Amino acid sequence: MGASVLWGAVAASSLLLGAVLGVVRRWSDAMVGTVLGFGAGALISSISFELFEEGLAVGGAMALALGLAFGACVFYVSDRWVERIGGRARGGAAGLPLALGAFLDGIPEQAVLGIGIAEGGGVSVALLVAIFVSNLPESIGSATDMRAAGSPPRRILLLWTAVAVVCMLATVAGYAAAQVTAEHFVGAVDGFAAGALLVMLVGAMIPEAQAKVHEKAGLAAVLGFAVAAGLSAVS
Repeated sequence: MGASVLWGAVAASSLLLGAVLGVVRRWSDAMVGTVLGFGAGALISSISFELFEEGLAVGGAMALALGLAFGACVFYVSDRWVERIGGRARGGAAGLPLALGAFLDGIPEQAVLGIGIAEGGGVSVALLVAIFVSNLPESIGSATDMRAAGSPPRRILLLWTAVAVVCMLATVAGYAAAQVTAEHFVGAVDGFAAGALLVMLVGAMIPEAQAKVHEKAGLAAVLGFAVAAGLSAVS
């Protein structure tokens, strides 16, 4: 249990770190777009080599597919809700959607981290690094976008502190759940994380990176994918 708390806190800490970086200084569109592109590539690698592959092997195709569809639908509906209440008003195009994405994919993603620890497989270095690295552009991009839209720094930091704490607790919950649930649950959790991530990537993160740095977003994404894939291969 102690290990799940420790590694959960390490993975989630980058959410708050990125929010602080986004609040304390103004980041250029080029920097934010490049970091968003790099993080998108790292997340795509995590989906491919950690979430999808492990979910299929452990839980089977049906549990993975159901989790994938459910995660995608939950994020889509939640994102529409954010849009309706004005989350994208006044220029904050991707701020709240990125925070929502970090929340929805962070919970199952970090739960998977806890599940791996509970099953005696230790900490997946590739997954840990992918979570940490991808959290940074999500929170930096969100905090920068929300700050530009006029949100007070205190509100931004409180939002991301809450997201980080919940995501850290998800690692502990995953550890505890692994003691009493079947392997199909693990596959469904992997699928949910992958589904939420994919919708967030296509709907918010990649378009925001493309809008800020244009074709350079693709290069940054490939580099992010390569780094995360390499870590997955050696872990």
